[in-house]
This record gives sequence, structure tokens and C-alpha cells, in this order.
Amino acid sequence: MTRRPGVIDIDKMHAFGAGVTFGKTAADYARHRAGFPPAFFELLVARGWAQTGQTVVDLGCGTGTIARGLALLGATVTGVDPARALMDEARSLDRAAGVKVAYQEARAEATGLASGSVDLVTAGQCWHWFDRRAAAKEVNRLLKRGGRAVVAHFDWLPLSGNVVEATEALILHYNPTWAGSGGTGVYPEWLIDLAQVGLRELETASFDVMVRYTHADWRGRIRASAGVAASLDQELTKALDTDLAKILARDFAINPIVVPHRVWMVTGIAEE
Repeated sequence: MTRRPGVIDIDKMHAFGAGVTFGKTAADYARHRAGFPPAFFELLVARGWAQTGQTVVDLGCGTGTIARGLALLGATVTGVDPARALMDEARSLDRAAGVKVAYQEARAEATGLASGSVDLVTAGQCWHWFDRRAAAKEVNRLLKRGGRAVVAHFDWLPLSGNVVEATEALILHYNPTWAGSGGTGVYPEWLIDLAQVGLRELETASFDVMVRYTHADWRGRIRASAGVAASLDQELTKALDTDLAKILARDFAINPIVVPHRVWMVTGIAEE
């Protein structure tokens, strides 16, 4: 398959996911990786997609950025993820935030949770790692009739000359098989995934935000990414981190740096 410029090769990324272990990055992931911004939750509430009192399942919950945010809104939330180390970090972050989320160690395609049991199923920054057809079927199975699914992303944007472009080039130098570069933060394929299992009234929403990272936090964010510590050995990860520190000091000396990101989501409703 020929890869279009600026578009992530989803098939390659899913295949590459077999060699990615986010549990190895759990500490950096929890400490340095920015979660979905407040404006994401504000949009969900404003449009009536998230409400106090809902029962929610958050697939691929990782360190709990969406699960915790919805719990803070008054939802009863279960986070599902195959990486126990990430969920351990999530529990620590939940305690600090003063909320409680239940966690289930399972794959998004087979959660083991009851059918027709939840008002809302979310998946943040993770749909591309799943067997998408199986995950979409599981979403539809979990939802009550009339329940809602929200699949969302929060992606950095590689623009000409910016720190993301330079960082992606460095990751590709150390990991040429990495499939995550050149993204636009938009995923039209996900609409087909939801439509094929019968979800209706599909809508999308997106907005851009600027995220501040200190040099140390950006380095930690990159170590926590799929193309670095989740798939490279410790020696290569350390070498990449050293080179990134040099690039930041030389070409992006202002500290903190400001990194453009895009929030994008698709939502649909289970048939009544």
C-alpha cells in the first residue's frame, strides 16, 4: 500500500502494535504525557454526550485521562486496558484527583463486561491499536439501546519547522518502522467502523489547542510514545533521548516549548 503524505498508515500501525508494550513506559506516560484537555470534557457536556450519573466504559484507558475526567463529572466509570502497569498509574492519579474508577484488565475487543449495560463507551487515543471491527462490535454490545460511543484522539501536529517535525524525524532515525509520523489528527476511517456495526446519527467534532511542555517533559513524553520506549530497547531509548535533548537546546531553546495539538472525535448512538 502506498502511504499518502501526512496520513498515518492505519494497517501498518495496527500490525506494528504487536511489538508495542506501553507497560514499559508507564512511569513516563503518567508523569509526562498530557491528557485530554478540559475543553474536551466541556464539549462533551455542552453537547449532552457526557452527563452526571452515566455508566461509562473507557476502552484502552491507559493512565485514565478520560476515565478520570468523566468520573470527575459524576459518572460511574470502568476503565479497560490490557496493561496492568498503566492502570496502576491510573489508580495513583485517581487518588490524587479524589475520584474512584474501577479497572478491568482486558482487551477492548473482549472486555468481559455485561451486554447492554452502559450509557457511554469511550476510547481515547487508542482506536488504531485495536482490531477495529471487533472493537466496534464490542462497543455496540456494551451499549444500552440509545447509548452513545465516543472515539477520540489528542494528537500533536507536525508542522514545517516545528518541534514535532524535528522529533518525528529523530524517532524515524532510530525506529524506521514506526508508523505514527506525519499525522493530521483526523480519522475518517473511524466513521465507517461505527457505521458498520449499526451506530447511527454519527457526528464528528474537532478543535486545536496549544500545549506547553518543558524540555524535560517533552523528552519524557517522547520516551513514553509507541515508537520509543514502548518498542525500542533501553540503550536505543537512551541514545534517542540524548539526541533529543541536544536538538531542543540547539533549535528550540525557549523553555517551555509550545506544541500544537488537535482534538478530534467521532460519536454515534446505538439503535433503539
